Amino acid sequence: MGYSKNIMESFLVFESVTSLAMNSALDGLALRQRAIANNIANVNTPGYQARRVEFENALAKSVADGGGQVDAQTQNSTAPTRLDGSNVNLDTETLSNIDTVLRYQFATQSASGPFNSMRTALRSN
Repeated sequence: MGYSKNIMESFLVFESVTSLAMNSALDGLALRQRAIANNIANVNTPGYQARRVEFENALAKSVADGGGQVDAQTQNSTAPTRLDGSNVNLDTETLSNIDTVLRYQFATQSASGPFNSMRTALRSN
């Protein structure tokens, strides 16, 4: 009987603020990764404005309010432009890429924890 209760509690993971927040974070980080890839692909395109993805502040506020779900916003970078009108900086994009990859890995490991518990509970039965 105890196993059934654990399994049912594990299914509540899908509706928790934590789960919604992790899903929003993963979506935001994936969008940021695509924006970085586009920025790098256009590093030599005259007039191209780098894109930035922001969601962390909105996500923190949503979690504090008990929601946990936000949509990431993409905006043009306000960084200074080069003579050709582009503002893509390869060093900035590379560092942002590394940061985003590490955050995504951390988030996926954190998000998988409850599912590993559910898998263990199901195997134990």
